[in-house]
Amino acid sequence: MDGNAKPDFGRPKLQLPHSPEELSKSQVLRGLSALHHQQQQPKTPIPQSPAVPPSNHTDPLYFPPPQSSGSSGVPSPATPSPSGPQSPDKVHNLPQELLDAGWRRFWSRREGKEYFYNKFTKQSLWDQPPIGSPVGATRHDPLGIQIDLPAGADPNANAASLDSSGSGGVKRRHSTQEEPLSPSLKTADLKGPFWDFTLMTNAQIYERSPCKLPPPHNDTELLRANLTNRLRMQYQELCSHRESINAPKESFNRWLMERKVIDKGLDPMLPSNCNPVVSPSMMREIMSDIPVKLYRPKMNNDARLLLSKYTESAMKMVEKRSVTPESRKVVKWNADDTFRWLRTQPYSSIDDYMKRLAHLKEECGPHLCAAAKSSVEGICTKMYNLSCEAVKRLHSKHWELLKEHQIEEPPETDKAPPKKKYQCYAIQMMVPSPRLPNVDVQEDGEMTVLRYNNGDRLKISKQHLKKLDLLYRIHCREDPFRHNFLPRVWCLLRRYQTYFGTGESEGHSQQGALPARVLKTLSEQFGVTFEWFASPLNCYFKQYCSAFPDTDGYFGSRGPMLDFHPFSGSFEANPPFGEELMESMVRHFEKLLGETTEPMSITVFIPDWRNPVPEALRMLEASRFKRRQVTFPAFEHEYRSGAQHYCQSSSVHIKAVHGTIVMFLQNDAGFKIWGPNEKKVRALLDAFQMGNEEALNNSHRTPQRRDSKIRKIDLEKETEDATNNQPSSSSSSSSVPLKSEDFKAAESKPD
Repeated sequence: MDGNAKPDFGRPKLQLPHSPEELSKSQVLRGLSALHHQQQQPKTPIPQSPAVPPSNHTDPLYFPPPQSSGSSGVPSPATPSPSGPQSPDKVHNLPQELLDAGWRRFWSRREGKEYFYNKFTKQSLWDQPPIGSPVGATRHDPLGIQIDLPAGADPNANAASLDSSGSGGVKRRHSTQEEPLSPSLKTADLKGPFWDFTLMTNAQIYERSPCKLPPPHNDTELLRANLTNRLRMQYQELCSHRESINAPKESFNRWLMERKVIDKGLDPMLPSNCNPVVSPSMMREIMSDIPVKLYRPKMNNDARLLLSKYTESAMKMVEKRSVTPESRKVVKWNADDTFRWLRTQPYSSIDDYMKRLAHLKEECGPHLCAAAKSSVEGICTKMYNLSCEAVKRLHSKHWELLKEHQIEEPPETDKAPPKKKYQCYAIQMMVPSPRLPNVDVQEDGEMTVLRYNNGDRLKISKQHLKKLDLLYRIHCREDPFRHNFLPRVWCLLRRYQTYFGTGESEGHSQQGALPARVLKTLSEQFGVTFEWFASPLNCYFKQYCSAFPDTDGYFGSRGPMLDFHPFSGSFEANPPFGEELMESMVRHFEKLLGETTEPMSITVFIPDWRNPVPEALRMLEASRFKRRQVTFPAFEHEYRSGAQHYCQSSSVHIKAVHGTIVMFLQNDAGFKIWGPNEKKVRALLDAFQMGNEEALNNSHRTPQRRDSKIRKIDLEKETEDATNNQPSSSSSSSSVPLKSEDFKAAESKPD
């Protein structure tokens, strides 16, 4: 060997001459120094593609070339194939602009060629993406919501198609399916028995700020449940101690709903910053049960006992409390007159007793309310103060948990986002979420049981769990491997169970939903793609508004309806039956319809209450945007239960005990596109009939009409003029409302 030849340091072992005498001392030192430098040099970490499964090969730089049909061995790392990548850092061998945008180069073992993967958007392309492409997400906009569409692009087109066309490359197909939504998401699953996630939204909004609430955590939800249950018990104790009555049924739930209309506090459920402090909803319901709770008795003795108890309680109330002499005189005189009547009429009918009770309540009620006003206001104020203390404790505990994961509370900012138009998108969380603790999962027949920390068993049907899984895969991009899916499902179930209450079937009426066949008809006939009042558990479309943005945002919620301000689209609104919430809803709709010139339509479902008529119904009937009004009689249509996600299949549908009014609110542009003509209204009437839900679930098609159960209505004569005249925005309605009398009179008409 030549003495001037350099030793081969390309292999781990140093090659020395056969004879030590042939090697000089300086050459040995240079060789050992070079070998030591090679062993100490750190290797550059090479990120692995999530689309390529891990290999047993130990060399991170090894990319297997395509195998020929006759080859059975694995090529040696020392002799790579010419068709495979040759650069030692092929992953980062891209222009700096593409590297900053998140693009990396990888080798596909399945197809035997290179592809390009974006670690921010999880997008894969066969061709190298162009530099400076206007379409596509960036490091600062991972959801791609600030994308300016190309000229002439359809704003209602699928975002996936825009990404693939605008970026100049062909999307790389996943090995398990054709859709780019998720590696295991199939198009057939997007349409189920009570959901349809294939419908793209036509709702457009302006860019909005992300949600500032902290992300949900299991321990925080447990604490919130305990504090809320304690508030319920304290409410019962206050009513019993101060007014000697039980807390009105579901009054606490309606108090939460009414308070959140005006609340600006830190908690998504409990009120902590309301003005006024005294709740009109809670005060009204307590007053209605003073001095005793009234009900409709079934026997004569029960009616007589109820009248006697009310009279005696009224007399004791004015004797013990500070009232005016005039009030004390009126109540005592009416009470003595009622006792004389009871002594002289021992065998009266139930109707006679109830008429006498109604007269007594009308005469004495205002005086009794004046006597109890200060005490009831004290109950409302006490409940609000207790809620504020609970919110402070929750807020402190929540951020204490997040700071353990180095997540700090964001600074306060009032900077408004730029006024740009986008297709409506789900809630974005400003605060990142840590890895949540594990949740135990058990199978119980058709139900799945989730438990955390050996606590309560929260049940959910397998179909609803599948639905939540689809919503999570579609909307939650921050958790591609779904590590937090089950913990977030548990937080969602725990939140709504806390909101419903601990009693059997308590709170379910506030989460009732329209049957799937009705929403399907609204989508086909009126272009509806959005629900104003829904939740991940009862939604039909994948875009909706819900009560809790922190737990529901990961499943596609657009946030509370009063915080959602679209300027175009077709919507459906089926609000919970709270008077304050319905009044705020009508004012919100009037404002949205009056501020936009884009097409907008809102189909509102509201109860037909006439004794007395709620203020929200008066406002709707007098609205200048009302195009038509239809009334469905009581006991002839149904709703889906608020407990549909865990109740038996036989209890999912509940017969409506009151009539339902459907209002079509549309501006001029919306009326031209989605106007309620005779054909569309008749389709909605047929869909709302009872007994068609099962056929829809089995076939996923429009239910067949059964003339023996569908009442015929002569719509041509009722709205003959409406078909020729299109109303302006100043007219209230151009069509005759369909009342229950129309259904009854139509029974005798021939087909």
